[in-house]
Amino acid sequence: MKKTFTLNHEKIKYPRMVDAAKHEVKKYLKRERNKTLPFDADYWAFDCKFGNTADDAQVVHVAEINNSISEIEKQGLTSFYVEIIARAAQRQEPVDEEEEDESEA
Repeated sequence: MKKTFTLNHEKIKYPRMVDAAKHEVKKYLKRERNKTLPFDADYWAFDCKFGNTADDAQVVHVAEINNSISEIEKQGLTSFYVEIIARAAQRQEPVDEEEEDESEA
């Protein structure tokens, strides 16, 4: 999903437009998570960017998108850009510090 959301509309109030944008992002994430995973993958990871425009977009964690939209609302901006790319990923096993010490010795 690569989309610029505009938050101004002649009939719909600003807070409802912000809520609609948040809902659309959540709906997209849910739809992507429900897709079948490839055989070698454990979960869906998301590469996300957020900014006022596509050129200004910064890398953010998927959990921070909702907070970023709320910040846009507080600033009163009329548009923002969101990019969410889903990719299949494998979980990495946690490495114990004791095992690292043994391998260094």
